[in-house]
Amino acid sequence: MRIAIVAVGRLGRSPEADLVRLYAERASAAGRALGLGPVEVTEVEARKPGRAAEAEALSSHLADSRIIACDETGRARTSRDFAAEIGRLRDDGVRRLVFLVGGADGLDPALRARAHDTLAFGPQTWPHALARVMLAEQVYRAVTLLAGSPYHRD
Repeated sequence: MRIAIVAVGRLGRSPEADLVRLYAERASAAGRALGLGPVEVTEVEARKPGRAAEAEALSSHLADSRIIACDETGRARTSRDFAAEIGRLRDDGVRRLVFLVGGADGLDPALRARAHDTLAFGPQTWPHALARVMLAEQVYRAVTLLAGSPYHRD
């Protein structure tokens, strides 16, 4: 199952971008033997301001995908539950899993409604760039949990 993180905005050359890339590469390498990956990161820019324009830019990357919207009102999970869910989706034959990260004002409600599920990183507000890093790290952590690696400690 391919995994994609599709996000509004560009991180450019930044420590956060380096971390997202690092975790995506690690998850791709570790997931290969498990039928997970590659982990792709796609950044999109809206042609106009606003959530509707951002939703349009994101939508072109969703064909034939299981969609999980990252949203502050979403469902929080433990790392083990997150990993188990990814494993179940893979085992159920999902070919592509997409995590959506909206812009500064979040995801357009219509796009959020299209998602099969939602994901929250807890009740705090996180900077946009750090949310991507945390998501990429959790995908890597999920892959290592599914592989039985000692990376995760309870």
